[in-house]
Amino acid sequence: MKREMIGGLAALTVCASTAVALGGCGGSQTKTVSVASVPEGAQSTPASTTTASTQTTTTTTSTTEAPPPASTAGGRATPPSTHTAPEPAFTEAESHAGGLKEAEDALQARGYTANETSQYHPSQTLRVLVGTRTGSGDGYGQQAFFFVDGRYIGTDTKEPSATIRVISQGDTEVTLGYPLYRPGDPLSTPSGGQATVRFALNDGKLAALGPIPPANSPSGLSRY
Repeated sequence: MKREMIGGLAALTVCASTAVALGGCGGSQTKTVSVASVPEGAQSTPASTTTASTQTTTTTTSTTEAPPPASTAGGRATPPSTHTAPEPAFTEAESHAGGLKEAEDALQARGYTANETSQYHPSQTLRVLVGTRTGSGDGYGQQAFFFVDGRYIGTDTKEPSATIRVISQGDTEVTLGYPLYRPGDPLSTPSGGQATVRFALNDGKLAALGPIPPANSPSGLSRY
């Protein structure tokens, strides 16, 4: 009887130990299954991939940005100013250019009447118009009136000449001819030949490029 009881107790002890061991193994299996059961698709996008995408977008945006305006005035963009070299003084009054009628009026205002209006060339920068003193009964007493783009700038000399001829002219040059008189020559028949003087624009100013004969010279040739 004692042997049977001892055998039964031993069997119960073995079963209890086995049950405890099996319970521990079962818990370990449950943890393993729990870790292995996480689905692969549930993983988030790697941080490195997100960062690279953001950097690419930022770079593209920076490249397509328009540069800011140079300056603003009153809330509006002001384009950069440009600078050009100044034109010669004698062409700056081109917007105020006048025609033949204005040139004739300039002569009349100074007591002269135009001789040959065909001498005035509106297409040239330097223009000339010879006039005779108004009221002259013999046709003598002449001066050459110069214009730059239609703007009156002055005469060839302070005192008039007996007669003046326009020999040639170009865009910025005019050549005048002055008949020369010897002492005692009548005005109608000068015997000293002719002096030619070239007038040209230089830095916007008119200059004679040769000596102008004197108006009166009892001891030599003169233009009157």
